[in-house]
Amino acid sequence: MNNIKLYNIKTRFLFVLVSFLILSACVPTQKAIREESKIVPEYYQNIETDTINSAQIQWRDFFSDENLIALIDTALVNNQELNIMLQQIAIANNEIKIRKGEYLPFVNVYAGAEVEKVGEYTRNGAVEHNLNVREDEEFPELLTNFTAGLSVTWELDIWKKLRNGKKAAVLEYLSTMEGKNFMVTNLVAEIASTYYELLALDNQLSIIEQNLEIQQNALKMVRLQKQAARATQLAVRRFEAEVLKNQSNKYNIQQQIVETENKLNFLIGRFPQPIERNTDGFIERNIDIIYTGIPSQLLSNRPDIKQAEYELEASKLNVKIARANFYPSIGIKAGVGLEAFKPKYIVDTPQSLLYNLVGDAVAPLINRNAIKAEYKTANNRQLQAVFEYEKAILNGYIEVANELSNINNLKESYKLKEQQVEALTESIDLSIKLFKSARAEYTEVLLTQREALDSKIEIIETKRDQFLANIKLYQALGGGWN
Repeated sequence: MNNIKLYNIKTRFLFVLVSFLILSACVPTQKAIREESKIVPEYYQNIETDTINSAQIQWRDFFSDENLIALIDTALVNNQELNIMLQQIAIANNEIKIRKGEYLPFVNVYAGAEVEKVGEYTRNGAVEHNLNVREDEEFPELLTNFTAGLSVTWELDIWKKLRNGKKAAVLEYLSTMEGKNFMVTNLVAEIASTYYELLALDNQLSIIEQNLEIQQNALKMVRLQKQAARATQLAVRRFEAEVLKNQSNKYNIQQQIVETENKLNFLIGRFPQPIERNTDGFIERNIDIIYTGIPSQLLSNRPDIKQAEYELEASKLNVKIARANFYPSIGIKAGVGLEAFKPKYIVDTPQSLLYNLVGDAVAPLINRNAIKAEYKTANNRQLQAVFEYEKAILNGYIEVANELSNINNLKESYKLKEQQVEALTESIDLSIKLFKSARAEYTEVLLTQREALDSKIEIIETKRDQFLANIKLYQALGGGWN
């Protein structure tokens, strides 16, 4: 008899082993996924630099304007998009706990009560009618049943499918953290850029008001010249038109100021109100020097590159998870408890004691197309993540290169515009003097004033663009989130 049992055990073991070998042979081999490339040029624009990098400076130290710092502080608390991202991080953190719990045993407690009346002319009814529970004690006609106990289920993670799932969830969480950092970088840069646009608009408005005063004085002079028959009504009307034109432009600038203020209010999560700022000395403000370091630092400084890297690592684990679906899933189920048809018998052990232990292995055998398709999809997504990662590196390098070129060109442009403004400002007084002495036409006075105004507006815009280029370079290097 023992030999027969041993033979049955050996037969079952061999059957499971042969089934496993057959299923393993059907598992597809790992596709050759191209490794990601982390190669970047050694320097920017072939100019050797050291490893000093402005991206490692905290934004609070990078910006010196206290009003701007206060706006950014408020935005980091109240900005709706950022708060939405924080909830996404919390969701990713919960996913880690879910995945971690999947490869631990599930222990449940249960309790139940039921009542049953079976027909006498049935198998169960006939048994109950002819069989006593105990000597001289028949089964009750309404049979109750009470149970209480513990049950355990546990999937043995021998293929690391569940543990890899937990690791992938951790990487997804880290990816969302970098996504949040990338959003902070963009938010800080957008607030700073909008703030300097507002300062530039304030200065443009001031220039227009100063120019209007000059033009109104010139208009008075032309009117006096007309009364002395030294100028025509045409000259008067042309000067009047120029004054009206700039008065109209003044209202356009005022509207842009309101919209820019409200854009800042939206970014910091509050309803429209005046933005506190100091517009004095905008043209005279110095542009800080930014140290770019070396291109390889982008891989550790830029949140979007780090986010793509975490997504890539998670996709590699997802391929392993998809491949593990081809192997048998091995589980254990166990339970222990008490059961009796009357509560008073519950404590009568071992008669009321029940227990079970089950082990099973389940593996796909027929119609595995869905699992194959899922495995192929995981491989395709991994290759897609490789391209996303390489694209992020390439994009980061090009953004830095563009802003470096932009800063250099704006610097040279600003020098020339300074000379242009100086020359045209002097030309205004010269044109008026020549007009008074009848040595210049009124059109020359008008043209000179118009060109002087345009040059002053342009130099303010160039100064603004210099600030914006510095902010964009700081952002492109990966600064602004720490």
